[in-house]
Amino acid sequence: MLKKIGYVLLAALVIIQFIQPSQNKSEGTSPNHINTRFSMNDDVAIILKTSCYDCHSNNTSYPWYSMIQPVGWWLQNHIKEGKGELNFDEFTTYSPKKQKHKLEEIGEAVTDGWMPLDSYKWIHKEAVLTAEQKAAVKKWVDQSLQQFPPSAPEEQSDNNKSESH
Repeated sequence: MLKKIGYVLLAALVIIQFIQPSQNKSEGTSPNHINTRFSMNDDVAIILKTSCYDCHSNNTSYPWYSMIQPVGWWLQNHIKEGKGELNFDEFTTYSPKKQKHKLEEIGEAVTDGWMPLDSYKWIHKEAVLTAEQKAAVKKWVDQSLQQFPPSAPEEQSDNNKSESH
């Protein structure tokens, strides 16, 4: 009986190898890419490409094991979730408020160390950021945030709301 179950599981494992998820690959640079709105130097561009783009762009570099199921399905779901949170290739389609918030989150994620994810860094050692790389990204974020108009103080906006009623 155990032998039959083993054969069924092996057959199922072989069969699912033919069910491959779609790949997150695009040609060329997106017209909505973040660098069309916020210029970045080559160092920051390389850092983001190496440490962020596999999950947060329209162009993932897939490792060999992504062709093995169910690992490929897990990776594809992870990429879909990552792009849902932040997509560097679609950044200019976000509202200015969302762009500002995402830039703030990029700075926090890098300086606080919650991005790139540990599970990604275990396999992609090149994605581990040095203190200098974190400082470069943070500086770029801070410079980019300066392109937004200053926010009105919270009390001022609350007063304006009460006066209009």
